[in-house]
Amino acid sequence: MIKNLLSADKWKYAFYTVSHPADGYYEIRHRDRGSVPVAIILVIIFSICFSINRMSASFIVNDINPTSVDSLKELFSVLLFYLLICVSNWSITCLMEGKGRLKDIAIAVGYSTIPATFCIAIGTVLSQFIAKDEDAFYYMVVGIGIAYTLFMLLIGVMTVHNFTLGKTLITILLTFVAMLLIIFVTLLLFDLINQVLSFIRSIYQELIYRA
Repeated sequence: MIKNLLSADKWKYAFYTVSHPADGYYEIRHRDRGSVPVAIILVIIFSICFSINRMSASFIVNDINPTSVDSLKELFSVLLFYLLICVSNWSITCLMEGKGRLKDIAIAVGYSTIPATFCIAIGTVLSQFIAKDEDAFYYMVVGIGIAYTLFMLLIGVMTVHNFTLGKTLITILLTFVAMLLIIFVTLLLFDLINQVLSFIRSIYQELIYRA
């Protein structure tokens, strides 16, 4: 089963969506052409390229201390952010009669990282060969990748949910609102659990003291 989900055809199709985003995402929604494992791996590759860029890009375009970069922590953060986007978008589109399933959203978001990953990797290599007054080329390459990733994300949400452009933009805005609400509720829950544990600990210590 996993072998089929990670087959060469699935990988080829992931890159097909880059050149044909509308058709590609339509096939993902209606003919199950996509693969969630491939999408997750693409997100992991994006995180790795992002971390390598922060550690290895030339000092001309990068002022980050390489020793301060924690790749594993950044990978966890990227995967958590990826999950948060998918769940938030799914929760909002369920209320707005979206047609896409959670797996369709996960695939659409994962596949959309391909241009950013590719251009960040190119930018990292390019930064080693440019002079100080040529840093615009680096920012142009990285900027194109990020812009195309956002474009693919827009087309992906619009296609898998069968929304109009206007409704898609509203959905994306509400998705970010939902993300903030989920983060707030999660932090509130952790704080509540921490207070309950502290209360139980104080009672236990008091019982031990009295005993």
